[in-house]
Amino acid sequence: MARLLLAEDEPILRMLVMDSLEDEGYTIDEAYDGEEALEKIRTNHYDLIILDYMMPKLTGIEVIEKARQLTTGSQVKIMMLSAKSQQAEQDKVMAAGADGFMSKPFSPLELIAKVEEILRD
Repeated sequence: MARLLLAEDEPILRMLVMDSLEDEGYTIDEAYDGEEALEKIRTNHYDLIILDYMMPKLTGIEVIEKARQLTTGSQVKIMMLSAKSQQAEQDKVMAAGADGFMSKPFSPLELIAKVEEILRD
């Protein structure tokens, strides 16, 4: 099964995402802010990185840009979670190098479906 990194600073949302995806058999590492996410990206291989847009220390956009430099040639997929769901924000996220975008709030079933879709592509 795929190995995922979840970078989310809100504990309740982090727990919801982790519980939902672990129940589906995914192995998940967690990070509490953008800097911790980058450190884990430097030292581990992930099939999918799930990032919150607004995190302490580094935003999700900054993490995407730096992660793409660190994983050059890698097939790692990146998905952004955000309450900023305007089309302009989604375009900005995709232009930075994300493979998918999910607006908050979302249901666990929507999350699982989106993760599976991104990993299939």
